[in-house]
Amino acid sequence: MAVRKLAELSDHLAPGQALLGLDIGEKTIGLALSDTTRLIASPLSTIRRSKFTRDAETLAAVIAEHGIGGLVIGLPINMDGSEGPKCQSVRQFAANLLDRMDIEIAFWDERLSTVAVTRTM
Repeated sequence: MAVRKLAELSDHLAPGQALLGLDIGEKTIGLALSDTTRLIASPLSTIRRSKFTRDAETLAAVIAEHGIGGLVIGLPINMDGSEGPKCQSVRQFAANLLDRMDIEIAFWDERLSTVAVTRTM
């Protein structure tokens, strides 16, 4: 499908479809599952990274199992707003996923997300 702005993502999903959050690291991919109202996300599992094909197959199985309508992928933007090699790697991972599956994708700026969560806990 397409990469969309996060604010537009819900407009392209069926009612009740959940979102799957991805935190793409070098060794693992963290997964978080939203509720069907898309207001709350909870940790789901972690995928140990291997070859892209296997990672994509595992994600496809999770997407099918949970009826996922879209992915929200964390984008590790630098504190000055620039995008370094890690952002390029995440964007390429998303592009490769779109070549293999028909799903909506949005990126989420990860800057200070850990600080925000820690403050609310």
